[in-house]
Amino acid sequence: MKIRPIKIRELDEKERLSIMQRSMEDISSAYEYIKEIVNRVKENGNREIIEGLKRFGYRENITEKELEASKDEIEDAYKKVKKETVEYLKRAAENIRRFHEIQLEKSFYGIEIDKGIFVGRIIRPIEKVGCYIPGGTAAYPSTVLMTVIPAKIAGVKEVIITTPAMKDMSLNPLVLVAADIAGADRIFKIGGPWAIAALSFGTETIPKVDKIVGPGNKYVTAAKMIVYGKVDIDSPAGPSEALIIADESADPDWVTMDFLSQIEHDPNSSSILITTSSKLADEVCRRVEEIYDRLPRKEIFEESLSKYSYVLIAEDIDEAIEFSNEYAPEHLQIMTKDPFFILPRIRNAGSIFLGHYSPVPVGDYASGTNHVLPTSGGARMFSGLSVDDFLKKSTFQYLSREGLKKLKDIVVDLAKEEGLPMHAESVKVRFRDEDK
Repeated sequence: MKIRPIKIRELDEKERLSIMQRSMEDISSAYEYIKEIVNRVKENGNREIIEGLKRFGYRENITEKELEASKDEIEDAYKKVKKETVEYLKRAAENIRRFHEIQLEKSFYGIEIDKGIFVGRIIRPIEKVGCYIPGGTAAYPSTVLMTVIPAKIAGVKEVIITTPAMKDMSLNPLVLVAADIAGADRIFKIGGPWAIAALSFGTETIPKVDKIVGPGNKYVTAAKMIVYGKVDIDSPAGPSEALIIADESADPDWVTMDFLSQIEHDPNSSSILITTSSKLADEVCRRVEEIYDRLPRKEIFEESLSKYSYVLIAEDIDEAIEFSNEYAPEHLQIMTKDPFFILPRIRNAGSIFLGHYSPVPVGDYASGTNHVLPTSGGARMFSGLSVDDFLKKSTFQYLSREGLKKLKDIVVDLAKEEGLPMHAESVKVRFRDEDK
């Protein structure tokens, strides 16, 4: 696989636009198909879920009871996972807890903004949340930790996991152990649009939730977009992506491994290296070519490297930063002599990794920051998953007679200007005796 450096200033408008768009999966083609599934789950509940499983090759005699993981299954999972791995999951969970506990805001009561006018804000957790965990042949215990732990820290009463089961209706032991460590309340063995619909409307056994979070493929994303409004969702997520800003201080071997690490997620994943060093760009391209034939799952790397991944040479660090901000990456690595000099100039990025010893995988698993992040340029308007996603913030006000009197003329005048006379009257009626 040959990959060649390109100077940013030599990109024409079409090439630049293509890089910015990445794969950006079009979910419109799947929309009507997914909408039918969502409606069938809404109408038929568990029956449609079981029928859906059968259509995908699961056995005929699945029962409703099997849709939920039992306590015995969770206990048995601990026997199947190495003790060392269990301890590592616990250590990762602890870091995730520490980082997300810092995010908690406090309610504030009775701030007097003028004589007799008191305002405040009350913060309350969402009551029920569904966490979608991709699965089936693969296992993502890290995503369990990243979604369940912030919800629990926020105070969510019931956190429910849905994740695809293997063909024999078993779940990967790692997922079950991670769910137990994170504090999930219930675990259901369903995936795809069936899971999203079940969480949105409820079935005979699966509770309706108030919000759904977690990554998924285009079918999951389409289902989340369809049910939005019935429930809340996090930001739409697409294939994984990373952008690296590097100067001559970066080690070519390290940059090469970082460049390739995000590509292995998915054929539609994107990886971008922007460097001010032509020498580094050439070295990384050469190393990618050298190790390409030894890469596992080569077909995934081939599509990403040929369609969505680039090595770009910037005239200077200003041009690199400008391009990065326009790209708005899910993951941004800054591998320069002084990454903290660049940090204040970054406007758009899901999660930022500073320095030569902060590769993206540490954020995927163990540093504590969340790995559920906006993709496809979503970092321009969305944030990564946090405790805030599981909280509601209600405002309140208390006014004395004196306080209301201070605002009376403002409210009455503006209400009349907007053509809402009863708004004005609701204030005026309280001062009828004075106005006679």
